[in-house]
Amino acid sequence: MKKHSTSYMVSNSYKIFPLSDSAITIDFGNVIDEKVNDIVMQLYHFCNKNAFVGMKEAMPAYASLTIFYDIFQVRKNYISFKSAYDFVENFLIKTYENIGEVENYVKRIIEIPVNYDGEDLGYVADYHQISEAQVIEFHTFPTYRVYMMGFLPGFAYMGGLDARIATPRRATPRTKVPAGSVGIAGNQTGIYPSESPGGWQLIGRTELELYTPNAAEITLLRAGDLVKFVAL
Repeated sequence: MKKHSTSYMVSNSYKIFPLSDSAITIDFGNVIDEKVNDIVMQLYHFCNKNAFVGMKEAMPAYASLTIFYDIFQVRKNYISFKSAYDFVENFLIKTYENIGEVENYVKRIIEIPVNYDGEDLGYVADYHQISEAQVIEFHTFPTYRVYMMGFLPGFAYMGGLDARIATPRRATPRTKVPAGSVGIAGNQTGIYPSESPGGWQLIGRTELELYTPNAAEITLLRAGDLVKFVAL
């Protein structure tokens, strides 16, 4: 595992709104953009290190961050604000406005060894009229960014796929996809952490465990990581 420090630029456009009675979201638009995601991850790490009383969880996505909180705990401890929502909104705004002064977070670089023998490898090659060897070459060349976690525990949505192998999902999803399967869906790539239904185009498989419920680190990957695939 390697590490890589990040730099970022602050966007001037964002919205803050309640997601529920006890959750608030700061949103930077419907985009998949590294600079925007850097801002999200910077906010995420700051919130985790400087959690206010009553904060339950911060959840990053492609271009947004949601904070879940205990209304009663926040209201009890920050009585100068009209409501718990007003406090958390102010917390997010102040953090965002001072993001340039926040210490840069360090990205992990994780290598994933892959046997490129997936049953859709030939389909992806035919779809783009290239060879299977080229599919593997184009898939292993980029460094991918984990933009968000979701779908299944440990499932990482990764951006940065070479457009030459971007391939639509299967028209009919499989009922069972083996754990460790590496797939492509549109301009993203990902790895199934456990056996599940799925419609991604399967091009290979890794033996690494991506989800271990009883371990100190439950998931191998997390939002903000950088990933390199290595062909075996």
